Amino acid sequence: MVINLLIFIISLYAITKGSTMATKYSVKLAENFRISKFLVGFMIVAIISILPETFVAINASLENIPSFGLGTLFGSNVADLTLVFAVVVFLTGKKLKVEGKILKNNIVYPFILLLPLILGLNGHYSRLEGLTLIVAGGIFYYLALRNGTNHSAVVHNGHNGKSKNFLLLLFSMAILLVGSHFTVTSAVGIANYFNINPVLIGMLVVGLGTTIPELLFSLKSVKKHDDSLAVGDILGTVLADATIVVGILALINPFSFPQKIIYITGMFMVGASFMLFKFLKTGRTLSKKEACLLIIYWLLFVIVEFTVNR
Repeated sequence: MVINLLIFIISLYAITKGSTMATKYSVKLAENFRISKFLVGFMIVAIISILPETFVAINASLENIPSFGLGTLFGSNVADLTLVFAVVVFLTGKKLKVEGKILKNNIVYPFILLLPLILGLNGHYSRLEGLTLIVAGGIFYYLALRNGTNHSAVVHNGHNGKSKNFLLLLFSMAILLVGSHFTVTSAVGIANYFNINPVLIGMLVVGLGTTIPELLFSLKSVKKHDDSLAVGDILGTVLADATIVVGILALINPFSFPQKIIYITGMFMVGASFMLFKFLKTGRTLSKKEACLLIIYWLLFVIVEFTVNR
């Protein structure tokens, strides 16, 4: 038990460190492309940020516990849309500002998150459904790319910088891959020891741990007055997790899972997105009062999951 706990802690640290490194060097690579700050967060950084959840989910599928991976994905999304936004507001001590065009271009965002719930109502994802999720996520990202191009951006790095950053990005991804494998195996061992549902650990412990890179990146962005970059990172990560990552898992190996993940965790995820967008539309900012409500929402999510999965 002690060994599993130690491995679990080290593995989570490896995932956090690897994802933080990957985010850092992906941003440096993205500086070579003429795209807006929001788009860098929404696409480049967000795609890197989903690697921890993706690797954990794939390893869970290989260990024949796909529900652990799905629970981790949805659980981390709930934390991203509530707890991470709230912590950013409180730690920076100011309201989080969002550009009006971001809200306008992403008005259908919460409804896109409904798609994996609708397709998973029967407790199973087929390859066709997986492909549908990937296509839906891809289309949304394409539209974001089309609307987010910024030709005034300046290229900072030369060829040598790109090569170095690319190699360091690959190295950080290797750390993520190894860390995710041992996170799954040790988490299952801990769950078996305490006779609790492994999915609960995936949702609330691993899922929360995988949000740390987004939190650190968003805090750094807001302190530099790049609020759009922070918002884009979190929203992009959530969307990719719910569509593209789930789709890839189903495409590789169709799987079944407890339907309560859809009815409870999934609905909390969609509810959090509607709640967040409602708050962001009020003055195009997220206030401390609204951040408190997001924290209460997340705590309610934790209580319900503990009650259902204990």
